[in-house]
Amino acid sequence: MCSPMVIAHVAAQGPADRARGAAASAQAPKPATSSPKRCFTHVVDLTHPLPTDFPSASGEIWLEIEEFLSYATHGINFKRWLVHEHLGTHLDAPIHFSESGATAEQIPVEQLVVPLAVIDIRERAEQDPDTELTPEDLRAWESRHGPLPEGCCVAVNAGWDRHATGPHYRNADDAGIKHFPAVHVDTAQMLLEERHVVGLAVDTLSIDHGPSTDFPTHRKWLPAGRWAVEGLANLAKLPPVGATIAVGGPTIVGATGGPSRIFALV
Repeated sequence: MCSPMVIAHVAAQGPADRARGAAASAQAPKPATSSPKRCFTHVVDLTHPLPTDFPSASGEIWLEIEEFLSYATHGINFKRWLVHEHLGTHLDAPIHFSESGATAEQIPVEQLVVPLAVIDIRERAEQDPDTELTPEDLRAWESRHGPLPEGCCVAVNAGWDRHATGPHYRNADDAGIKHFPAVHVDTAQMLLEERHVVGLAVDTLSIDHGPSTDFPTHRKWLPAGRWAVEGLANLAKLPPVGATIAVGGPTIVGATGGPSRIFALV
């Protein structure tokens, strides 16, 4: 997630804003204090296939594919891609919204294979596409399932993956304002201050809901050394607790994120 408008907005920030982001990035999460033995019986793919017309944050085409070599002519198939980093099922690295945070290839692998807590807000999202995951939602989930797992990723199941190939994924109104669910900034603050959580995940375009123009959840979460994944699929196939998410993020040096293969071990 980020349209050219977002990039321009970030670039217009003053030094004081950037300094705050740099200071926050020093708060990268420590590894979990324990590493419980894990096992699984099956794998759930949380990744949408990525065609060239997958809906982007701006509504523009963000993926171009060119045939570089063909089997008929060269005896080999080889393509060249031109792709925006924040398209489809993808990773947001801390550097995406901070001056000196970790780039995608710098995120420790032990922070990319972690317990997964899935919080279901589908019923509310069906009625209100601008809804956000709140601290009250977290407390209600914990009252039913126990404390969030140590060092986990919190995923929001809004049921939005079913819209991924059509215009309702962006859900823009006549004024161009998008409408889709995400994570309230107060929830991000609670997870940073009161829980040991390393990742946020959504099945929508962004961890900030559609109408947002200043992206407070991105600005709170990523500079604190955390990562996010956006555009997940198949969260409804997972239990609320007990699965492990594995984020196969890009390893391009300096990447702020990128399309990723993400799956859950259940």
